[in-house]
Amino acid sequence: MSPFDSPGFWNPKIRGPVCYNPAASKSILAYTLRRTKLALAGRCREQMLDEVRAAVARRELPWPEPGAMSFMMSKDGYLGDAEGHWHSHLMFHVPKAAAASWGANLPGSPVVLDDREVPEPETIFLVPVARWSDGTAAPIL
Repeated sequence: MSPFDSPGFWNPKIRGPVCYNPAASKSILAYTLRRTKLALAGRCREQMLDEVRAAVARRELPWPEPGAMSFMMSKDGYLGDAEGHWHSHLMFHVPKAAAASWGANLPGSPVVLDDREVPEPETIFLVPVARWSDGTAAPIL
């Protein structure tokens, strides 16, 4: 699920274990399944991007369900060579929105927005948390 413009899009070392709540399972999981299907069919990044944009235009991909959230709290996560083992965090999936609507990326705000463009009809706001899934302390931004 790395962003299409990510330099590590095809990085085989990436491990991003994510857990979805029921609302995210109904909507956000469809994005992962679509990308996986295209990758397994041998599509290059540009073809996948074109096909996902076309699916969005045809309204084949759902908007995030109200309350859709997920979390990545595993110490074993590896989100890329630049990010490494990023922070334990919650993710809130909402229809396309500006960073300011959640106070993201502002000094002192715990809310982070990775503002890379994604073709799916969502914005993901991230909130780092103080513990890993095993209960041990996790570094905070």
